[in-house]
Amino acid sequence: MQVHRDIEQLPPFKNAVITIGTFDGVHTGHQKIIAQLKKEAALINGETVIITFHPHPRKVVREGQSPVAILTTLNEKIALLEARGIDHLVVVPFNEVFAEQSAEGYIRDFLVGKFNPHTVIIGYDHRFGKERKGDYHLMEDYGQELSFIVKEIPAQVLNDVTVSSTRIREALLAGDVTTANNNLGYDYFFEGTVVEGNKLGRTLGYPTANIMIEDADKLVPGNGIYAVEVEFPVSSFQFPVGDENDASSHFWPPFRPTRAGTDGGRRFGMMSIGIRPTIEGIERVRTIEVNIFDFSEDIYGETLRVYLKKYLRPELKFNSLEELKEALAKDKEDTMKVLEL
Repeated sequence: MQVHRDIEQLPPFKNAVITIGTFDGVHTGHQKIIAQLKKEAALINGETVIITFHPHPRKVVREGQSPVAILTTLNEKIALLEARGIDHLVVVPFNEVFAEQSAEGYIRDFLVGKFNPHTVIIGYDHRFGKERKGDYHLMEDYGQELSFIVKEIPAQVLNDVTVSSTRIREALLAGDVTTANNNLGYDYFFEGTVVEGNKLGRTLGYPTANIMIEDADKLVPGNGIYAVEVEFPVSSFQFPVGDENDASSHFWPPFRPTRAGTDGGRRFGMMSIGIRPTIEGIERVRTIEVNIFDFSEDIYGETLRVYLKKYLRPELKFNSLEELKEALAKDKEDTMKVLEL
């Protein structure tokens, strides 16, 4: 997949079949749009082109809405789309100038002027241009005038996209990992750098890697204890072959990280997200700590990718460190059952 970040330096696309959206999460709803995009491109021997925006438009055009926590950072989105077999991803800088262009200018100058599309696939509710005045019907009118085809994304697919995005965010914040992963079509993950903590975990017999997520917009799951898979060094995403035309199931089953000639860099453990209420004399800031089983190496500064497998329990305040240690032993036992270790 070619990634383009400068819309003034785009190559001439071959029979470009284009769709437009944030594609946050690249979840099962998005995967249906991608399947339609690839099918249409194959029919005309064309290239698939996804236009996405960075930062998320909601950060620029709030319209009374609160900022949305993103499911995938830009780099994660790029990696996931590349794994889906897209030919071109165009990352458009979304700013106030871009948001202020008219709907007509959006079509003539941006879409046609920069991309020369053969086919544009959008939803009936797609809005664009200043004050979101552009719609599907305006796109159809200009398609006839400027010689490109406009095809509609089915309403059910659009509903799946909206419902999935909402369900995933709500589920992750509530600790409902099963619902989140089912809607994503893969295990929710995040990446972060291992930083120094207060090293209390090792005194309890459960040393932890404290993880700092650099992108402040990335959605962090709700507080609690989780069973997780951990990967480092991080690798590219590999997906099992599936039937992307089978709408009755996930046509890409949940992926697993793989690295040729190794165990994939995969390790297992349990993760705590929260303010560590049992520990006295510390600042009550939210932390992410992962206890990696059977591992004691120094990995400060390493980037870890953490995959959520199951929510185990809420964060609790114990009466003593001994009670906390007993709870951690039970958490490890539960994690090993979940992960079938």
